[in-house]
Amino acid sequence: MALNRNQLNESLPSVIKGIRLQLVPFAIKHIQANYVSWLNNGEIVRYSNQRFRQHTLQSCRQYLDSFEGTSNRFLAIEDITSGELIGTLTMYINLYHETADIGILIGSSSRWGNGYGQEAFGLAVDALLILAKLRKITAGAMASNVGMIKVLQKCGMALEATRKGQELLDGKPVDILYFAKFSSQ
Repeated sequence: MALNRNQLNESLPSVIKGIRLQLVPFAIKHIQANYVSWLNNGEIVRYSNQRFRQHTLQSCRQYLDSFEGTSNRFLAIEDITSGELIGTLTMYINLYHETADIGILIGSSSRWGNGYGQEAFGLAVDALLILAKLRKITAGAMASNVGMIKVLQKCGMALEATRKGQELLDGKPVDILYFAKFSSQ
């Protein structure tokens, strides 16, 4: 029997706290110049399809609005002490199949390589598998995105599939690796 949105809302807390950061609903207050600048920074979005778009305050508001009335979640990753926005996390949840696909962006490059992505991603995986009782979590990464692949592996995700030469990076074909974790793992 599939979950419904009310059950999902009751099982997932609005704030998910970790040791150094917290996941909170992304809100209008998060749409500021620094956030828009991350999305327009080629180094920060190097492995994301966001690199093909020009972002504005208005386009960011429209993206936030696209989550309204859905089971999906758009979360801000905040430093738990200062409240500083350091990144975002999306959960695309399919209630019928009891699955979710997670995407993450650590926009604050000063936080790269310090385990913030792993902490945020791990919090999301645990919340979806344990609290929401979904049966499968997925995520994808370009084969050249070594940092993201390490995050996925450290969070217990296993390589499920490879799409050879699926996307172009700097004009060259790159494999997309798909990872998954089941509730039974």
